[in-house]
Amino acid sequence: MSATTYQDKAAACWTGCKQSYAAFQANPHLTGGQKLAVHYFTVALVLFMAQLLFGLLAGLQFLFPSFLYEILDFNVNRMVHINAMVVWMLYGFIGSVYWFLEDESGVQIVGLKWGQLAFWVLTGAVTLVVLVYLFIQFGAGNDTSLWLINEGREYIEAPRWADIGIVVVVLTFFYNVAATFAKGQWSGIAGVLVLDLVALAGLYLAGMFYVTNISVDQYWWWWVIHLWVEATWEVLVGCIMAWSLMKLLGVRRQIVQTWLYIEVALMFGSGILGLGHHYFWIGTPEYWFSIGGFFSALEPIPLVAMVVHSVYDSGVHRFKNSNHPALAWIIAHTFGNFLGAGVWGFMHTLPQINLYTHGTQWSASHGHLAFFGAYATINIAFFYLAAQQARGNVWMGGDLANGWRWKAAAILLNVGVLGMTVALLIAGYEQSFIERAVEGSTWAGYFAAQNHPWFMQAMVWRMVFGLMTAAGGGLLFWDLLDIGKGEQRPAAVIANATE
Repeated sequence: MSATTYQDKAAACWTGCKQSYAAFQANPHLTGGQKLAVHYFTVALVLFMAQLLFGLLAGLQFLFPSFLYEILDFNVNRMVHINAMVVWMLYGFIGSVYWFLEDESGVQIVGLKWGQLAFWVLTGAVTLVVLVYLFIQFGAGNDTSLWLINEGREYIEAPRWADIGIVVVVLTFFYNVAATFAKGQWSGIAGVLVLDLVALAGLYLAGMFYVTNISVDQYWWWWVIHLWVEATWEVLVGCIMAWSLMKLLGVRRQIVQTWLYIEVALMFGSGILGLGHHYFWIGTPEYWFSIGGFFSALEPIPLVAMVVHSVYDSGVHRFKNSNHPALAWIIAHTFGNFLGAGVWGFMHTLPQINLYTHGTQWSASHGHLAFFGAYATINIAFFYLAAQQARGNVWMGGDLANGWRWKAAAILLNVGVLGMTVALLIAGYEQSFIERAVEGSTWAGYFAAQNHPWFMQAMVWRMVFGLMTAAGGGLLFWDLLDIGKGEQRPAAVIANATE
């Protein structure tokens, strides 16, 4: 095709996009806050696909180390894979809160235009950071690269200017939420959510200290990785899930709020102490290790109890619900959170185990199941809630047209992630045995473990299940674009139980 033909096709595509966006903005079924939420959900889904793509590339480079060498190196693929995950989770959480904010408060969002501006600023910044990751990751790191290119800290590698932007966006988000509840109705969910957003913005600042002492630097880094990700995110998920259970199953508010309060209490009672299991490795006393390992395992228990209690309580409605795909992902969240963050985390952080497993593929095994189970699943549930409302609050039950797609996507994604978790666990066992126990944590031991047949076989299986996960992700993307179109039956009305 000629250049003119390509230009014509690009112009037609751009015109189509503008028309679709105008139609979305005119959608009478969505409020202003829900339209902003869909913006966040859309970017979250795109970043989810990017996470899967770059995860596959990084997995291939374990098997074929020369694959894309000096074109798209392993360190870049892994960095985009991890940071895309962190950012799409944040997009999903912010979108979920905007989705239910007006319903929970009873008024329109205060400062919605500021929220819309923050979305476009954040999205522009994320796009720029990804381009920098892909094209400007060469040369030695120094104080300048810290500010403009890469902060050099795992999971929070965004340059400092982007860090500051994230805090500004979260503060704007906090203003939207707090001002809206202040104008409308307060509830237990509202109180917990507002307090958690203060911590969400404040704790991220701990990651902006920069000192040359690696122990001090890691001390503050763990405040972000543990307390920010594992504490404030868990409470935020608790608020999101509490609201969704009331809407999906008609659960009594008293039940979900009670468990939410217990979750907050455990965050203070166990979450802060749970941070201790990271301290051992930066030279602090050994007793922190046992304290941290035990208490960090308690964090997901209230969220699991909330769902179990809610499902039990929904018996008064004969388990009637209005959105089967969303409920399926809520249940997946329950098991994933308990197994990934709770059981896998507890098993990995016991002192006698962690002495040999810290920094091996055991960590990756725990991370894959914990992030997917605790955070990705609840976001996907809200994607389906948004799709349902955007189609006019239509019926979304098991007999929906093309209903096989959401079921197949859920199976592929959950089995794929669980398979990767087990494969990485096997690889981690091999590393712990050969690299740590036999070779004594030497560089020779590290390379011996990396090239051992047991390790390579496990990484082949990790690739197989990674492809399964990617297939599930693609099917999920397709399903969310199409589900509910043409459906005429209204959604089931779930009567709220007594407050």
